[in-house]
Amino acid sequence: MLSAVCLTLGQFVNNVPPMEMPQLEGLVLPEWIDANGHLNLAYYVVLFDQATDLLYDALGIGQAYREATGNSTFTAETHTLYEREVRVGERVRVVPYLLGADTKRLHYFHEMFHAEHGHRVAAQELIALHIDMSVRRVAPFPADLLKKISAAVRACGDRPAPEGTGRRIAMPGGARMP
Repeated sequence: MLSAVCLTLGQFVNNVPPMEMPQLEGLVLPEWIDANGHLNLAYYVVLFDQATDLLYDALGIGQAYREATGNSTFTAETHTLYEREVRVGERVRVVPYLLGADTKRLHYFHEMFHAEHGHRVAAQELIALHIDMSVRRVAPFPADLLKKISAAVRACGDRPAPEGTGRRIAMPGGARMP
């Protein structure tokens, strides 16, 4: 597994170890190709979801956390940008960015790059909610976990936000059908 390290001066001052952001590398499978001969939109999301699983494990909110605490996360909102075609047999790399967190939410972004050529092929922005599965309602992160997540967000704070962060969907110039 590849990983990027978010390292800030605050980590040196406070002697906090850097948060390793896991990156996903994946191969485009033949069964993921649509009638247009490229990766079907649903499988971009599959790859983004696999990258989310790695990110959640790194943050301590993955499967082991669910099993140990009965808490989980639900994705509340996503925005996916499809920018370039990807074809069967090509490799992609998904890079996560932590954008923010509060007591009940996590805001993050994924960029997907062509692994060989390096250009961005897609991006996805997400908001997840922390859920108490016993009542299936939004609940605060435990204090120790929120501290860890907040430190990870701060550690990545010096990185510029990826292009497309906060983008809304709209017709150019606000055009509407007559």
